Amino acid sequence: MTTSVSTASVDETREVGRRLGLVVEAGDVIALEGELGTGKTELVKGIAEALGVTSGVHSPTFVLHHRYRGRLPIEHYDLYRLEGLAWVDTGLDEPAPEAVTVIEWPERAAVLDDWATTRIRLTAPGPTRRRLTFIRGPERIRAVFEHAPRD
Repeated sequence: MTTSVSTASVDETREVGRRLGLVVEAGDVIALEGELGTGKTELVKGIAEALGVTSGVHSPTFVLHHRYRGRLPIEHYDLYRLEGLAWVDTGLDEPAPEAVTVIEWPERAAVLDDWATTRIRLTAPGPTRRRLTFIRGPERIRAVFEHAPRD
């Protein structure tokens, strides 16, 4: 069953990420679906903040991958520029069991559908509004969406 939360600002989107960061575990693979500008990287920034990452988090669109150190390491992939089997060149041979892996544009690599333990879709119904929809994943992550403030 899907459940959604709406945000009205970048700060609110990051806050959902911070709440997610409090419940993620090593080995989680989070697939973030959504068009450009829907808040995927902002969500990752919130997750990273909750995990104690102190370095700046930014979209790895041009380098494909960033690793951030925190309470749990974060492997952050952005597959936007990839097509077909090119994802193999990212170094994402398989998810790191000691890290939280977050993948933007997972649809660019079909195998990730099998690896993703959590799938979240982001949409932009307005200039600053975002809708984050939990598609699948463990109950601890679903609970973040179910207990998020509603508008």
